[in-house]
Amino acid sequence: MTLPYKPAAESRLRRNGPRLRHTLPPLPLLVPALVGLTFLLLPLVALFIRAPWTSMPQLLTTPEVWEALRLSLICATTATVVSMVVGVPLAWLLARVNFPGRGLVRALVTLPLVLPPVVGGVALLMALGRTGVVGQWLDAWFGITLPFTTTGVVLAEAFVAMPFLVISVEGTLRAADPRYEEAATTLGASRFTAFRRVTLPLIAPGVAAGAVLAWARALGEFGATITFAGNFPGRTQTMPLAVYLAMQSDPEAAVAVSLVLLAVSIAVLAGLRDRWMTTS
Repeated sequence: MTLPYKPAAESRLRRNGPRLRHTLPPLPLLVPALVGLTFLLLPLVALFIRAPWTSMPQLLTTPEVWEALRLSLICATTATVVSMVVGVPLAWLLARVNFPGRGLVRALVTLPLVLPPVVGGVALLMALGRTGVVGQWLDAWFGITLPFTTTGVVLAEAFVAMPFLVISVEGTLRAADPRYEEAATTLGASRFTAFRRVTLPLIAPGVAAGAVLAWARALGEFGATITFAGNFPGRTQTMPLAVYLAMQSDPEAAVAVSLVLLAVSIAVLAGLRDRWMTTS
């Protein structure tokens, strides 16, 4: 017997996915799953338990914390803008242009995701330091010194955060129908005009999601920043560096600042819940 075709049911299945049955999982899977969940949540719960809630306002209103917070917000936002200016065209190139070695270029673009941040900082020093491959000419010709400056913080954060934006935008571009761009070019628009007037509005949600991820990653960057830009209060000391410094002299202040960064991370996840999380 052949069942009648139900397009509405198929459309609903594609949209919502298969329904999961609420059954008790097997014990060999349940126990390690609970252990893994506990392992991930226990440090965060401990942070809340040990937080100095009574002295939190005093700890978070010190001039050092406010200066680190101000610098972190400025540098993370600037690094995100830099990532968008060069990262969105790079994502378009990877998604829309078929050129030799595209796979290798994509691998190199995503390399900072798995590269230890300290190694990224050393690499930036070798490239842009005063004796670096490019930095020596910047210093000799223009008198520009990038390491251990606020600009160095922005560059270090952009280096580690840009791949998040590129991956997000490239995935959105691959999901978007390229025929809209082709139709615009057949009507007389240039490829750049088609990108600006047609493609960019289509991929705006992906660009926004990638920008938020890049901003959060830049805000929490530590290894590349301390290696390339140092830890100078008011100039290169961001919030993660302030936590590291406070752990040596004032652990309660370190916990308080850590809670601020944790709150930012939770806010980012909450803002991206429709893109990265699904409900049953």
